[in-house]
Amino acid sequence: MPTLERLRADHAEALFAFERDNRAYFARTVPDRGDAYFAHFADRHGALLAEQEEGVCHFHVVLGDAGEIAARVNLVDVDPADGSAELGYRVAERYAGRGLATAAVREVCGAAAAAYGLRALTAVTHEDHLASRRVLERTGFTATGRFLLDGRPAVRHRRSLEGLLP
Repeated sequence: MPTLERLRADHAEALFAFERDNRAYFARTVPDRGDAYFAHFADRHGALLAEQEEGVCHFHVVLGDAGEIAARVNLVDVDPADGSAELGYRVAERYAGRGLATAAVREVCGAAAAAYGLRALTAVTHEDHLASRRVLERTGFTATGRFLLDGRPAVRHRRSLEGLLP
């Protein structure tokens, strides 16, 4: 059974493999991270951990049965003033379509309220990324607006965490 964990320094090698091995798959639905991301991955990983330590972001990985990274679910741009953050996630191609994203997003929503004290989450997905939109709908997000993202129609979603607060 997959396990959600907060991002740590010792996830670096597995996270690099996850991003590298799924690069082409991810690029079908979201902009590619670019060669510099991979060339300087160790520095980027360290920067993410520093942001997490500061409480600006909360990064998570989902470990598959063999200990490999099956997905990542992140809360970025934490705004302590209004208790919100933006949710982002990606699932490895071999785990897609199995409900992993839905389960992981539900778990992170609970952690966002209970462990991080957040009151609301936002998420953005391209309009034609139906699988991602379904994950958001299944986990209590509501569409709040449409706009262009990277030149493509996108949908902004929001979810209150009030019912999940301790």
